[in-house]
Amino acid sequence: MNALLTAWRASRMLPVGTVRALASAGASIAWRRRGRAVVRLEDNLHRVTGLEGQELRDLTKRSLQSVSRYYAEALTLDRFTADQVGARVRMEGYEPVRELLETSRTGVVAVLSHSGNWDLVGAYASPRIIPVTAVAEVLEPREMYEQFVAMREGVGIRVLGHEGGSTFRELIRIAKRERALICLLSDRDLSGSGVEVEMWGHRVKVAPGPAALALAADAPLVPVHTYYERLSGARRRAAGSPWGVVLHFGEAIDPGAAGDDRDERVLRLSQAWATWMAEQISGHPEDWHMLQRFGWAEEQARTPSGDTS
Repeated sequence: MNALLTAWRASRMLPVGTVRALASAGASIAWRRRGRAVVRLEDNLHRVTGLEGQELRDLTKRSLQSVSRYYAEALTLDRFTADQVGARVRMEGYEPVRELLETSRTGVVAVLSHSGNWDLVGAYASPRIIPVTAVAEVLEPREMYEQFVAMREGVGIRVLGHEGGSTFRELIRIAKRERALICLLSDRDLSGSGVEVEMWGHRVKVAPGPAALALAADAPLVPVHTYYERLSGARRRAAGSPWGVVLHFGEAIDPGAAGDDRDERVLRLSQAWATWMAEQISGHPEDWHMLQRFGWAEEQARTPSGDTS
């Protein structure tokens, strides 16, 4: 049986604290065994930070604990009350985009990285700021995907499956006609047609979707980053967790100001959000959950097509 599906079913019967403790223990075991995914994470973190040796191993250990924290929270998201979600999230950089998000009558494109807990973006923002629409990779087995969709929709996040052109057309419709924050995880390209930008001094491929959608719908693009912070005192008690999440907004990027040629505009918009996101990830590398192959251009050049390890 799929390991994630097994974890999901077990999490339904266990207290939240137990789920958190088991996930943390699993991360410690994975770090010691140093399997393929952990080696991949370590390599990605090395390219971001330049760290080596024991310093890199220590960072990888903290990152795996952050990953385990995310999955423990994702599996129990529907058990947090609205007040607990409110206590867990702190916003940074909100004032410059407040008017845009609170008064917009059409869609705003939010580009996110695989950092912190992006599900809390929706659980927090949907009832407080603006309705959230997200695109999710269709998981196997299908039952697991449907369970996650149901739970996210239960906390106010509308979810569309990542299914190619039909999904993109629906996103354009939403962005043009509905008030919504359209959240796209885009540091890892799943389309196969990624746009090459610079991050951390490397050439990397990222998803073209946020820039393409912003251009197609004439919608503003806002980069968003999340990372964990320790809680204490009254806020910790109100949150029901020792960890909170910082929801950090970058300044809105106007798609109309990027140039005339469409491909050039996609490139420039993508580079704009990638530059901001690289800086945020560098500030909190332990919360970047990139255990998969990333879009390092030099690595792709020497890797046979179809290798997705």
